[in-house]
Amino acid sequence: MRNSSPDATLDSVDRAILTELQREGRLSNLELAQRVHLSPSACLRRVKALEDSGVIAQYVALVNPRSVGKHGVSYTIINLESMSNGQLEAFEQAVRDAPEVLDCFYVAGSNDYLIRFSYRDAEDLERFHSEVLMRLPGVARSNSLLVLRTVKKTTALPV
Repeated sequence: MRNSSPDATLDSVDRAILTELQREGRLSNLELAQRVHLSPSACLRRVKALEDSGVIAQYVALVNPRSVGKHGVSYTIINLESMSNGQLEAFEQAVRDAPEVLDCFYVAGSNDYLIRFSYRDAEDLERFHSEVLMRLPGVARSNSLLVLRTVKKTTALPV
């Protein structure tokens, strides 16, 4: 029976499916079914329902940044000149159009946005800062934090 808690309507089997797929997204349906103790047809129905409901948003391959020459990560705090709707829309559209920007978050507090960028070397970081970041509409100030070492990184949400 499905649980009626506020976090969707996921029962323990749905949560087990999600946990396994977050660990290894390329599992065959047969292997997934065995791991969560379902028949293959029941497992397939469950996964399809999770996809159709939007709980499973998409499947992706996670690329090791170092293997493609991206040795550094920068998190940059952005403050805009103004918070008018037009300024926000222009900035956000420009960020969406900038392929170098990996993530952009509108944040609460004394700052406006947080951006994540992966770079090859100091020259690439400088290029991003001068040619992309500071040319985004309305940027008044930026403050970059360079990652020295990743202690923990996951894409898996606890379910």
